[in-house]
Amino acid sequence: MNPMISLRCFDSVRFNQIGKIAAYAGLAALLSMTAATAQIASGTTGIDATGNAQSELAACNSGKTQQDKTTCLTEVKNANAAKRAGQVDNSGGQFAANALKRCDVLKGEDRIACQARIQGLGSNDGSVASGGVVRQIESVVVPADAGSTLTIQPKSPTNSIVVIPAPQ
Repeated sequence: MNPMISLRCFDSVRFNQIGKIAAYAGLAALLSMTAATAQIASGTTGIDATGNAQSELAACNSGKTQQDKTTCLTEVKNANAAKRAGQVDNSGGQFAANALKRCDVLKGEDRIACQARIQGLGSNDGSVASGGVVRQIESVVVPADAGSTLTIQPKSPTNSIVVIPAPQ
């Protein structure tokens, strides 16, 4: 048998083994990344809205939150300090007022559209767990010279429109 032929066969077998090892390593990395991202369920942060420090600390210590343990424990400590100081109000009306207050920095049409989005008009997409909630609303500014009859055709799938009168 020719020694050159057997050497080539050895090189191709060795190359195939290296290729298989690389493919298995890539597959293992892909599966581990998939498992890591699957652990974060949309809308579940592990911390409840009751403000109970014990359950929040337990969530931090068990790793059920989307923060590292140090950040989570710091947040729980700060929230509890604010609660003891009377700076936290978990009543539903307060949440709505705080949400609307964020629109105060805007002016005119932008403020009206912001308030409509916060009050639930339009469409919402995403979640806090996925990185943010995108709120969209279609707004139409009616020209001052529009007359008494105006027909508006919604372009958004929600058919929810905010009609804003033109500034005088």
